[in-house]
Amino acid sequence: MPTNEEQIRTLIERWAEAVHGGDLAGVLADHAEDIVMFDVPPPYEGVRGLDAYRETWLPFFRWQAGGASFEIESLEVTAGDDVAFAYALLRCGTDQDLADDPQNRLRLTLGLRKRDGRWVVTHEHHSFPLAGPAATADGDHAAEQDLRLLHERWFDSTAAKDLDGLMAAIADDVVSYEHEQPLRYDGVQAVREVCEAGLAASGDGTVTWRVPDLTILVDGDLAVAWGLNHMRVTGPPTVESWSRGTRVFQRRNGAWLMVHQHLSYPYDPSTGAARTDLRPDRGDPAGS
Repeated sequence: MPTNEEQIRTLIERWAEAVHGGDLAGVLADHAEDIVMFDVPPPYEGVRGLDAYRETWLPFFRWQAGGASFEIESLEVTAGDDVAFAYALLRCGTDQDLADDPQNRLRLTLGLRKRDGRWVVTHEHHSFPLAGPAATADGDHAAEQDLRLLHERWFDSTAAKDLDGLMAAIADDVVSYEHEQPLRYDGVQAVREVCEAGLAASGDGTVTWRVPDLTILVDGDLAVAWGLNHMRVTGPPTVESWSRGTRVFQRRNGAWLMVHQHLSYPYDPSTGAARTDLRPDRGDPAGS
């Protein structure tokens, strides 16, 4: 029969393969219902419970699908009869990330307990080192991932018609240039009213919002994101539109908040009318 150390090593290697393969069921297997994870992105108090743990992986899988690695480079396991811990270094990043900083590794610590005769993970801690010139790049990379997760939460809140969720990362003093008049909307309450009206207009239909070509640049506590907004409301009738969006974020008290938004449709110079019927070129990745 395999030793405790061998059982745990197999468990962790199987988990890492599931992560790399985007296999959510495999990632969740052998994890306790009351797991606590300290991840690279917020929340700073950690992720608590298997349901919350599950939610962290979907945005990661979408990012990883763009060509990122998640591979164990070294793994050490120490086990008693009922309690064990393990630590590992992993290659985690895109080809460009690893080319820019070949020595950088994701650090992983796991705490395990034996319950009902099987080992389960009760604690996970993921981190990247911040040291020397690479610290800023690593911090900006982590911040970019935070902002991508923020957008994913916005997309999910749109589909759920969760107005509070849509407002959660918007600054009280936001200034927004919306599609419709007036020229500017000042403050979170004004933006809330625009979003509320948009959700209400969908009636009993479904509404989705995505930014397939989302680009994010981070510099310290400031960031800008832009891309083509793809909105789709099912009816009947079904209404689909594409527009341009630019959003500016500031990190305040450790949390990213949107402080400015600019949305627009192109216009036809011959008529002065907004062109809401335009679509990305077929060769454009935003057209997916």
